Amino acid sequence: MPELPEVESLTHFLRERAVGHTILAVDVVGFQALKTFDPPATALGGLTITGVARHGKFLDLDCDGLHLVIHLARAGWLRWRDDLSGAKPVRPGKGPLAVRVRLAPDDDGQAPGFELTEAGTQKRLAVYVTRNPDEVPGIAALGPDPLDPSFTVAALKRIVGGNRTQIKGLLRDQKIIAGIGNAYSDEVLHAARMSPFKIAATLTDTQIADLHEAIVTTLGEAVERAHGLAAKDLKAEKKSGLRVHNRAGQPCDVCGDTIREVSFADSSLQYCPTCQTGGKPLADRRLSRLLK
Repeated sequence: MPELPEVESLTHFLRERAVGHTILAVDVVGFQALKTFDPPATALGGLTITGVARHGKFLDLDCDGLHLVIHLARAGWLRWRDDLSGAKPVRPGKGPLAVRVRLAPDDDGQAPGFELTEAGTQKRLAVYVTRNPDEVPGIAALGPDPLDPSFTVAALKRIVGGNRTQIKGLLRDQKIIAGIGNAYSDEVLHAARMSPFKIAATLTDTQIADLHEAIVTTLGEAVERAHGLAAKDLKAEKKSGLRVHNRAGQPCDVCGDTIREVSFADSSLQYCPTCQTGGKPLADRRLSRLLK
């Protein structure tokens, strides 16, 4: 799933490639992806892309005051095309293509644009056309952005104070902190040397400060690594930069212990016992009690 660092990089990528271009057409192939009907997607035709912003994991293209808002969900991706003039029409329901945005030809006659694709059968990619991005329910409910200067240690202390949620779940809750998903929550907790099942309200002031440092540093370094990369290279960069997520069975880069995994119905988490749980592995994958 694309998370804050990848979406931030896509934001910069589109600012460089798409801003200033006029939209020829928005072709909606996967009709389930379009979550709004007023204004219609056809209203974007003829408008110029004037800006690109990020809200948590949402991409927001400002098109002369109308906004094309994109959430890539778990299996979605954005693929930039330098020339879509020869792209063949695609029938709905065929292949991974959900939306194609065609831009006006540039000076050399090429018509650039991008395609939104989604692998698998769980079609969760979401596209909105709206006059105000705050009208998108997911954006309106977002918590603070961890890269915003206002996200201080004191702000994090207010968030965790009295919260009986396990810290892994708290980090992934977009209504509490925007932009962190399954992968970077694993990475943050490993950097903070913290059990994923520790209850947020039990954190000491020192642990809160350590967690804040881990959040800001982990995300900031990931954004820096992704900066300037083409959209097609972001997935590989993310994978290469992960220390624990999706590395079960491999040695921890910090201590050499074997990275372990806890599986759930539709996801999993990875952690290092030595770094995070006092050397104790979570033996019962689903019913293990909190390791403090």
